[in-house]
Amino acid sequence: MTDPTPPRQSPPSAPPPAGTPSSATYAGTGDYIAAPELLQTVEVARRLGRPLLIKGEPGTGKTMLAVSIAEGLGMPLITWTVKSTTKAQDGLYVYDTVQRLYDGQFGEGDVSDIARYIKLGKLGEAFTSPEQVVLLIDEIDKADLEFPNDLLWELDQMEFSIPETHATVRAVQRPVVVITSNAEKELPDAFLRRCVFHYIEFPDEAMLARIVQVHVPDLDRRLLDLALEAFYWLRDVPGLQKKPSTSELIDWVQALARGGADHDEITRRLPFMGVLLKKDHDVDIARRALARAGRR
Repeated sequence: MTDPTPPRQSPPSAPPPAGTPSSATYAGTGDYIAAPELLQTVEVARRLGRPLLIKGEPGTGKTMLAVSIAEGLGMPLITWTVKSTTKAQDGLYVYDTVQRLYDGQFGEGDVSDIARYIKLGKLGEAFTSPEQVVLLIDEIDKADLEFPNDLLWELDQMEFSIPETHATVRAVQRPVVVITSNAEKELPDAFLRRCVFHYIEFPDEAMLARIVQVHVPDLDRRLLDLALEAFYWLRDVPGLQKKPSTSELIDWVQALARGGADHDEITRRLPFMGVLLKKDHDVDIARRALARAGRR
């Protein structure tokens, strides 16, 4: 027997215009150093009106990129933090039926006005903002597999319907959408086709030195050089479950500077190792590697 239910149609590939892109060009900010290729990718996504999907190791600045874009372009930032229990509907709107039932029982207000009980989610807030905003959908891969597909229509068409009030919410200005993923799950192909993708490579030593100096100005250059040498050596130790990231390096050099670490000990002993490594397993592996290398 043929299923009478028509298949759900995929949204059209070409998004309709919604607002005019800002004429400003993103060039990074004082506290966020971006590689030229990343700067170009941000601009391509903006001009195409496509979500920018960012992947990379934890600690490579995926979330902070959205903060920097908002700051650099002078736009408000709206952050939608995705959790394992998050549903796509949460980002559109929530119908507070419990509050309406309570008001009906106790005579609080006009319960026939359903619009009073509709609260927009983060995507709804971005659509209704009178000014263009940066919308960060952070760690999209934490949600279930259907989450990205459930947002296809809304992100393509920049609108969604509220059946309870028969209203349609349309974007006043197309938001700059930045989506981050730690690659915990594979994202659907249909979703990937509608994004501009960029993988943030782990920075080389020269770039990382610039990043650290932005966050820790006036740092002793000799201390920084030794810390970078030890840091990259540690990242290359086989078997680590969680390699230290940029953010942990920044914390570590501050600990070294404030703790008065002996420069000769930085590469030999890795003082304050607990700032860099957060797992017992990794600390044990690092200590054995130091012993084998004769650094202790």
